[in-house]
Amino acid sequence: MSRLVTLFGGGGFLGRYVAQELLKAGARVRIAERDPSDAWFLKPLGGLGQTQFVPASVTKPTTVAHAVEGADSVVNLVGILKGDFDSIHRKGAANVAAAASAAGARALVHVSAIGADPESTSAYGRSKGEGEAAARAAFPAATIIRPSIVFGQEDAFLNRFAAMQAAPFVPVLRGAVKFQPVWVADVAKTIAAAALDPGAHAGNIYELGGPEVVSMAELNAWLARATGHNPTFVPVPDSLGGILASIAGALPGAPITRDQWRMLQADNVVAPGAKGFEAFGIEPTPMEAVASAWLVRYRPHGRFALPVKTAA
Repeated sequence: MSRLVTLFGGGGFLGRYVAQELLKAGARVRIAERDPSDAWFLKPLGGLGQTQFVPASVTKPTTVAHAVEGADSVVNLVGILKGDFDSIHRKGAANVAAAASAAGARALVHVSAIGADPESTSAYGRSKGEGEAAARAAFPAATIIRPSIVFGQEDAFLNRFAAMQAAPFVPVLRGAVKFQPVWVADVAKTIAAAALDPGAHAGNIYELGGPEVVSMAELNAWLARATGHNPTFVPVPDSLGGILASIAGALPGAPITRDQWRMLQADNVVAPGAKGFEAFGIEPTPMEAVASAWLVRYRPHGRFALPVKTAA
């Protein structure tokens, strides 16, 4: 019988790609979501009976235990960018890891983030670091995956900044801070490989970044060229950026929260010497190689626009 993998957060941006990789590998995939109907779009991607959907929340241990029952591997993708970080990132991670251990799962893959640190000034980074520790405490052989900023067709990163390029003036916060954007499909392949081959990757921490390290200012300039726009970039001084994040960050739909501002105080890149894609034989994909497939929607005339050069 094919391996059973329980996937928490399978209906999300990264989750849909992880599910595809697992299904292509022939695994049976159990999607654990608070509302399983949010992930039903995944069902046609697998064969008959290959995908199962169960209601579960990482904040409710009883539902987590039910979701991992009989699973060979468990993957926790659940994360938030605002809200109750402790309940999701620390307590939720502990609940999933404890249930996986009790169920006798062979592997636990816990997806964290570059910048995870129990001493971080950011509640996001701090809770991610505490979540890693909680997962390891309950399941010592857990594989930890720390991606940089993940981009892809459905992301809330490149798409968000690409949409801004049509404005005559584009404000740029923390223009010098660096990112190492990583393609969602590459991250998904890594997670699936770790879940399906636990012996090779158990107990390791992997940091995943793309082949390019870009600053916030460079990223905006690249997106402007890719979408055929020529806005005037307005660098926002840190003193003003901090005030804007503090005042506007609490409002619904705010472009940046105070905690996200704290996250921008440090580069989001792979640490020197960290294990990464090379351990899985994966060559990370450049943004330019794939992003044009969806960034075309932001050009002045969409798919009828003339091709634009995106090279620096």
